[in-house]
Amino acid sequence: MDKTINIKSEALKNGLIWGVINIVIFLVTWYVAPSLMSSYWYAAFSLIIGLVLAVFFCLDMRKKLGGYWTFGEALWPIFVMFVFAMGLMFVFNILFGKFIDTTYPEQMKEMVMTKTEATMKSFGLSDEEAAKALDKTRENLDQQFTPTFSQAVMAFGISAIMYFIGALIFALIFKRSNPNPFAGQNDPNFGTN
Repeated sequence: MDKTINIKSEALKNGLIWGVINIVIFLVTWYVAPSLMSSYWYAAFSLIIGLVLAVFFCLDMRKKLGGYWTFGEALWPIFVMFVFAMGLMFVFNILFGKFIDTTYPEQMKEMVMTKTEATMKSFGLSDEEAAKALDKTRENLDQQFTPTFSQAVMAFGISAIMYFIGALIFALIFKRSNPNPFAGQNDPNFGTN
């Protein structure tokens, strides 16, 4: 493991880049084609971009550490990167709706409610069942787009737990053991105190 690389700084830098890319995608979509924001295509596109960036940044950090890292060495930098990127987007979304474009929360709620109602009709739900489901959806959207402080903290905590699980999976996938664990023996100071 290359000790000259500050992996914490690398994780934060990669998380910042990832978060900024997410914000740019969000802004371009919101101002060019806002109706896409509630579509499955946008969700799929965001997921694919996120996975590609996660893979790229994990490989980049491992390479900077000499090409090898254990599960434990990989877990925390990956988690820090994931949470930092998610946290930037999370905070940006809240600030965007409160200060930059105050129409954003209501427009998003309206788009999601319209899509949800159409989906429920296609499933053939009764009017009573659809009304209950729409009320629950409306409540969830209020918490998502105009959260109270405690709701925002709880949502961030739940997201952080989900990202930790993702970091566990990525650390398992991207760990790589050094095939020559005795490589340091060539060092004249190897084994001396």
